[in-house]
This record gives sequence, structure tokens and C-alpha cells, in this order.
Amino acid sequence: MARPDYLMIAQARSTVTGAMLAASILLIAAGEALTQTDVPAVSNGRAPAQQTVPQQDAPVSPSPPREENPGLFNEIGRMFEKLPALKSPQEAIEDLNGRARDAAKDASDSLSRLTKPSSMVSGRMVCPVSANGAPDCKLGADKLCQTKGFKEGKSLNTDSAEACSAKVLIPGRTRKPDDCRTDNYVTRALCQ
Repeated sequence: MARPDYLMIAQARSTVTGAMLAASILLIAAGEALTQTDVPAVSNGRAPAQQTVPQQDAPVSPSPPREENPGLFNEIGRMFEKLPALKSPQEAIEDLNGRARDAAKDASDSLSRLTKPSSMVSGRMVCPVSANGAPDCKLGADKLCQTKGFKEGKSLNTDSAEACSAKVLIPGRTRKPDDCRTDNYVTRALCQ
């Protein structure tokens, strides 16, 4: 199982911090060793015959303040200062819980839309003509579904038929453009 990113970053910070602490201890120990005066080693439990003490001609003045050292550890410290602040574990968990809640809500909304009880019905309902002269088969599908006890519907199949006035049947009469019209019908709809 993969670890979450915030745990990996925290572990990396912990490792680097430990390494910096160990290196700091070594540098402090090395600095102390350099500041001690050389004392000859004692062999066989006897003190050395002659010890030299360095002479001090002038009083030692305090050393000037150290300038910033552009070394490795200083650069690592700067790098940590530039890193963005991490969320606490509690904040990270709350953030993940919020995202999971939102995803679950979206999924349930999608499923509820898919699982609404729907049924395919057959019948024949005229598609009314809209203001622009085109048939409105959505309205026809809704009417067909409402006759079957549903709220609304979506047209699946349509049919068309030509309806003519009785004048067309008169022998010898020439047919005029307004004698016949085409009616569209919804014959099958998916109802909800």
C-alpha cells in the first residue's frame, strides 16, 4: 500500500533533520578539539619530563562575529525555510474526508439519476406543432407517458402520416398546397 504524500514528506524531513543534528555534533566536537592546547600523552603512568606553556604577549581580544557561512548545512537550512508549511495530520485527514464526502455525494446523485424507475411505453400521441412550425415530439412523449401514469418521457420512436381534407377526393379537382399536412406521432417513449 502506498504511503500518503504528507507521511513521506514528514519522514524525509525527519531523516534530514537527524542527519543535520549528527553533523552538527561532529562539527562542535571538532571545534572543541581544535581549541584545546596540545598536551603530551602520558606513557607508563609517568608525567612527561618537560612541558611547554605558550607565552601570551598581548591580551586575547574577542573574535569578531562570524560571517554567514555559505556551507552545506546553511544551504540545507535555507531550503527548509523555503518549504511550504505542511498541514497537521488532523487537517490532512479532515481534507481527505471532505473530498471523500463530496465524491460519495456526486456518485450517489449519478446513481439516483440512473436508477429512477423508468419504463418504455408504446402508443400513438401526436407531436404538437410549435410556433416555428416544427413538431415538438418532447411534448408528445410527455403526453404519452402521462397517459400511462408517468411524469415525463423521452421520445424513442416517431412516425409521420399525411392528413388530407376531403376536397382531395373530389374527382377532377386539382390539389392545392394547403389541402394536406404531415402529422408526426410519438409511438414509443421512455418514461420516468
